[in-house]
Amino acid sequence: MSMSLRDQLLKAGLVSEQQAKQAERQASQQQRQKQKHQPKDKRDTVSETQQAARRVQAAKAARDQELSRRQKDQAEAKARQAQIDQLIEQHRLPRAQTEERYNFVIGGKIRRIPADAALRARIISGELTIVRGSGGYELVPAEAAGRIRERDARAVVWQGGTEPGAPTAAPAEDPYKGFEVPDDLMW
Repeated sequence: MSMSLRDQLLKAGLVSEQQAKQAERQASQQQRQKQKHQPKDKRDTVSETQQAARRVQAAKAARDQELSRRQKDQAEAKARQAQIDQLIEQHRLPRAQTEERYNFVIGGKIRRIPADAALRARIISGELTIVRGSGGYELVPAEAAGRIRERDARAVVWQGGTEPGAPTAAPAEDPYKGFEVPDDLMW
């Protein structure tokens, strides 16, 4: 029969009974400590891994949500632009076949649109409005311009001789109020 290493060492007289028991106790204590820490370490590793996975999932969800919001905003902007283009197409006046131009300023640049004297008078009076569509600048009636402005205020670029957003009220006190301009003045 085979004897354990402990029994063999005791029989040979290399260790005493007391030393053998002490070695056994130390071995069992080490084994218990190993068992205590091993599941805890595994749990810690698993929980850290799960936490990292959750963080990755949360970051991915946030990115997906942001991407979804951007796509939704782009789709809404595209739909608004399509509505504006449709309104312009339905209500625009045909381009005047003339060499005369009506000049207006947008963003510090002078823009032109073909307009004869009658169209120019209607633009100045506010009856017609200049709007920006996909195809450039067009003339539309003021009523249509109101509907276009509801969808995008930047699409209405010129109305009645004033830019949108410009103050329409005259200054409270005009310094030249009492001075009349002579009718025969030539420039």
